[in-house]
Amino acid sequence: MHIERIASTPRLSGAVLHGDLIYLSGQVPDDRQGDCASQTEQVLAKIDSLLQQAGSHRSNLLSVQIWLKDIERDFAAMNAAWDRWLPAGSAPARATTQADLASTDVLVEMLVIAARPQ
Repeated sequence: MHIERIASTPRLSGAVLHGDLIYLSGQVPDDRQGDCASQTEQVLAKIDSLLQQAGSHRSNLLSVQIWLKDIERDFAAMNAAWDRWLPAGSAPARATTQADLASTDVLVEMLVIAARPQ
């Protein structure tokens, strides 16, 4: 069994590759001063970067879990950024919920599972 880890720290890896699957850890924005739309765009850019390092692309998303600090306020803004980013015809299985996130200034976090083309 071969497992590859990308962007690892002692606590977690940004991505873990196993077989044809890529597991991304929860991605949060680095600049937390902006609104949910700008934070979502940052998270999506981080997802793009990790997927590229893993040899994949956003068109290969299988499942995405999204947590919002305030779903009533930010759901539409997050979805607008998501809709601009996601390639047509490649919508993954997805769930979005409200959650108390690890830091009060984080408005969105996303966890991704994607396929790795062979």
